[in-house]
Amino acid sequence: MQQLTVLGATGSIGTSTLDVVRRHRDRFQVFALTASRQADLLARQCHEFDARYAVIAEAHASELRSALQTLGARTEVLAGPEALCEVSSAAEVDMVMAAIVGAAGLPPCLAAARTGKKLLLANKEALVVGGRWFMDTVQAGGATLIPIDSEHSAVFQSLPEASSTWSSRVEKIILTASGGPFRQRDPSTLSGVTPEEACAHPNWVMGRKISVDSATMMNKALEVIEAHYLFGLSPEQIEVVIHPQSVVHSMVQYRDGSVVAQLGTPDMRVPIAYGLSWPDRIQSGAEPLNFSTLGALTFEPPSRDRFPGLFLAWDALRAPAGTTAVLNAANEIAVENFLAGRLAFDQIHAVNHATLSVVVPSNSHDLHALLELDATARRVAREQTAFRSRGH
Repeated sequence: MQQLTVLGATGSIGTSTLDVVRRHRDRFQVFALTASRQADLLARQCHEFDARYAVIAEAHASELRSALQTLGARTEVLAGPEALCEVSSAAEVDMVMAAIVGAAGLPPCLAAARTGKKLLLANKEALVVGGRWFMDTVQAGGATLIPIDSEHSAVFQSLPEASSTWSSRVEKIILTASGGPFRQRDPSTLSGVTPEEACAHPNWVMGRKISVDSATMMNKALEVIEAHYLFGLSPEQIEVVIHPQSVVHSMVQYRDGSVVAQLGTPDMRVPIAYGLSWPDRIQSGAEPLNFSTLGALTFEPPSRDRFPGLFLAWDALRAPAGTTAVLNAANEIAVENFLAGRLAFDQIHAVNHATLSVVVPSNSHDLHALLELDATARRVAREQTAFRSRGH
């Protein structure tokens, strides 16, 4: 019986994780569930899975306690950022699903890594912000890192088991992207895109922030950065192609010219189930592919005019350490303002690019310095957003 902490239990990854756990009660026991808000949903989850602890933001702690009491749940409520680290590093915990969106997910990821947990990584910021320092922490702590993003999971499943042989056998990895809702839209019309249009993903059910990132392909830019650190490949060995059907989740091209790909229905329960059970495989609840009705699989290069943000990934990886953290922070602020109606869709890239031009990262590799850099980048991004806001 594996003891599991789910960071970000009420989000799309968290709820999908619990759906897989629900199917395998004999294998997994929930130790702790966390959320920033949505106290009612978190209480219901804690009651169903008999979680020992629940962690929520201080402002919602009393609401959560009341909801748990109404349900008759035995879960103990903790609050605040330090509690996230406590339930990620507790001695009883075997594995941690890291699905908190944003830089707030970095400290509990580090806590899990330092204490040698099996870390199921769905939080992009751990690698985009933490970079090589985060990977060194994973190694020093003896943690096992399993990627949960569908693309990185696909690469992980397509690589040789021995990571020591990756660099000598792999020519490149190819990350696939759906292209989002604007794959064929005239770039000159993107200024008028609404949040509802940007969040209407053709294939995947995701949260609003990541849906916007898919529409700009900034999600793929962040995945390029993640792949660089996860698999130890140079930026030049990472390629992105648009694959509208979202059936081939990513590929590995080997030195002999052969390509190994992972295919499946666009359902996040597949990589989640693989991560939870690795190195075994368990039922995920996803529908299997039906090749007799699958139809054509197509691939195309991404357009720089339509998706300029994607190409910032390679620029950031070639820049001084910390630049990827600046890019991530700027994008979070730009997307937040777009969703709030304060920034035009086509200005998200402008804010990201301008912030990268202004903020000079330090070379320090400790959590305090990285969080300070993150805060500086966010401040500059807010200034850039205000300058470009629709009110001007």
